[in-house]
Amino acid sequence: MLRNLRVLFVCALLVFFSVLYIFNQLVSSLESANQQARAQRTRAADPGLSERAHDDRCDSGSASRWEPYGTLPVCRRHCVTDPALRSGWDPVGLAVVACGSRLEETLTMLKSAVLFSRRDLHFHIFAEDELHAGFTHALDSWPRRFRSRFLYSVYPVSFPSENAREWRRLFKPCAAQRLFIPLILQHVDSVLYVDTDVLFLRAVEDVWRLLEGFNQTHVAAMAPEHEEPRIGWYNRFSRHPYHGHTGLNSGVMLMNMTRIRHTHFKNDVAAVSLKWADLLMPLLNKYKLNITWGDQDLLNIIFHYNPETLLVFPCHWNYRPDHCIYGSNCPPAEHHGAYILHGNRGAYHDDRQPAFRAVYEVIQQFVFDEDPERGLLVPLEEKLRSAEHTYCGRVPHVFTKRLRQSIRELHTH
Repeated sequence: MLRNLRVLFVCALLVFFSVLYIFNQLVSSLESANQQARAQRTRAADPGLSERAHDDRCDSGSASRWEPYGTLPVCRRHCVTDPALRSGWDPVGLAVVACGSRLEETLTMLKSAVLFSRRDLHFHIFAEDELHAGFTHALDSWPRRFRSRFLYSVYPVSFPSENAREWRRLFKPCAAQRLFIPLILQHVDSVLYVDTDVLFLRAVEDVWRLLEGFNQTHVAAMAPEHEEPRIGWYNRFSRHPYHGHTGLNSGVMLMNMTRIRHTHFKNDVAAVSLKWADLLMPLLNKYKLNITWGDQDLLNIIFHYNPETLLVFPCHWNYRPDHCIYGSNCPPAEHHGAYILHGNRGAYHDDRQPAFRAVYEVIQQFVFDEDPERGLLVPLEEKLRSAEHTYCGRVPHVFTKRLRQSIRELHTH
């Protein structure tokens, strides 16, 4: 009798624990379903960042978390070629943000970078989802001997989810993305950020070497917005603090992102210095009604209060129509030629600045395996002759001098 009672007791225990296990499994399933439902509601409410939080096109090996604000993770899709890197050096990092109709313009910029560089490059391309396939198809179709010089990663455009819409509306779509690159690419030490409307007439590694000129406090390098204060925008119209006498142009920005992430910046929004991740939103909240050029204005405010953290490089590293439209006012470009051309305000795509448009068109139309002197320099010189009626066209050597030297270096390399 006692033995039967023991058997019944053991059986009852087994039944109890079995029921308890089934109950726990049911609760876990319900919790998981609730989490998925909450994530779907969040993605629907915030398309700026959250719709990409679990992008199923990313493979597990490429996903990473960006959590400077405790946001949902951002899935990053790596579209990387498999080059046999030749130099043994770390590749030069080049970052760009492309949205809307900027695919072809961005590819022309990347093409100019590959044409003249002798070091390996790594392109960090932040782009709207609908542009990803276009970048992948185009870059993978370039001739093998050029593809072997670079690798590339394509990332979604993403902002902190709680303020995504506000950041997206700042100035032009996606323009503010550059402010968050140091927080997204946490594994990357330094990059050269450029706007899509930039063209390299000199090897990318030459501007990269400016990093060697950084002192212990420098975190970034940029060129002034203007050389001539009489036509300067910031010194005449700005309603917020700006760097130096004429402000900064952020279209070409060399960044030591490790230092940017760890530096405490003086500011006028808090009683203490703040890290980059903690500074951006307070600045936007304070100045959003007073800024005209979006993220560039925020950078000007930051470096106004922290001038010791910025290296200012000469205008021929960021040569724009403002340097010649009212007469030539960039002496280094007069002497050395333009190193980096920046066709802002649509200079490549209309008839207002035919000299700038000429450079863009010859690089865009250049066939990779063609002789660069016949395919670049000769047609450019011909096009520039038809631009002599403009102020910029009256200084054609600014557009050809460094290009000619870069082509000569290619022949001797």
